[in-house]
Amino acid sequence: MSKKILILSGDGIGPEIVSEAVNVLQAVDCSFGLDLELEDGLLGGAALDVHGEPCPQITLDQARSAEAILLGAVGGPKWDAAERQLRPERGLLKIRSELQLFGNLRPALLYPQLADASSLKPEVVAGLDILIVRELTGGIYFGEPRGIRTLDNGEREGFNTYRYSESEVRRIGHLAFDAARKRNGRVCSVDKANVLEATVLWREVMDELAPQYPDVELSHMYVDNAAMQLVMRPKQFDVIVTGNMFGDILSDAAAMLTGSIGMLPSASLDKDGRGMYEPCHGSAPDIAGQDKANPLATILSVAMMLRYTLAAPQAAEAIETAVSRVLDSGLRTADIASEGMRVVGTREMGAAVLAAL
Repeated sequence: MSKKILILSGDGIGPEIVSEAVNVLQAVDCSFGLDLELEDGLLGGAALDVHGEPCPQITLDQARSAEAILLGAVGGPKWDAAERQLRPERGLLKIRSELQLFGNLRPALLYPQLADASSLKPEVVAGLDILIVRELTGGIYFGEPRGIRTLDNGEREGFNTYRYSESEVRRIGHLAFDAARKRNGRVCSVDKANVLEATVLWREVMDELAPQYPDVELSHMYVDNAAMQLVMRPKQFDVIVTGNMFGDILSDAAAMLTGSIGMLPSASLDKDGRGMYEPCHGSAPDIAGQDKANPLATILSVAMMLRYTLAAPQAAEAIETAVSRVLDSGLRTADIASEGMRVVGTREMGAAVLAAL
């Protein structure tokens, strides 16, 4: 029976980078006999323009019937004036919540060919391989009550609620510990337990889980220190597990250690391993339609899809090897270019990966 993959190109550079990733996905489908069926759908601003909402029911129905989802990016200035609930980003939050994609895996892996592209010294980042496990459906981004209200004195006040249940923390903790078992056996749980009660509970639950994983070393770190350590000594980390807001910030910081956020894929998984795969970067509307975007993060997101949801690790490895070979050849998009490298556009980079496959 064929496996359905939902393609959500999204906004901005999304259609360009997803097009190259789909070419790669179709190539490995043919080579490895994966029997995939691709279906297109709309999310974000593209869905708002057609359906009047950023995550319509038809998209949710498509997503629920799919084995996995490949997403480009959502958002852009075109929709900045939309009501808050109609912003493209709300569509992304909705699909994550509706599908219970609670676990976000964001690897920060430095390809040795790109050591000079990092803003840090090569000796600080050489060999970098971090996995950030971010809780994705709870925390302050989803907590209620929330809103903007007018106080008795006439002053406006914005408020949000940071909350986590014990079961939510335990669920993401298991994901992080299991991931560490397949890597170097170390989990650093990042919180702000010296200030926030929600993260006091977070730390307590992580400590309760640790005895179930005697082969994994658990440590704790406050988020402000973690941000500093990522810049100062990033290679001390193996797996970082943290809440929604902290994970959002730290994963973007870790991305720049690797030279460009345009190199980093991500996976958002449910309890059964089905998931949505997307690059860590945004929609980059300033370069949309100009053949300048780096498609490698999206192509590597396809590799993650093959490994985590489609149980096709050999196909995943083939893509990752192809990307490495292209970097060896000296081809670079503008975001990862250094002196002496040949700068190419989105389409040429995608074609080079296909040729390397």
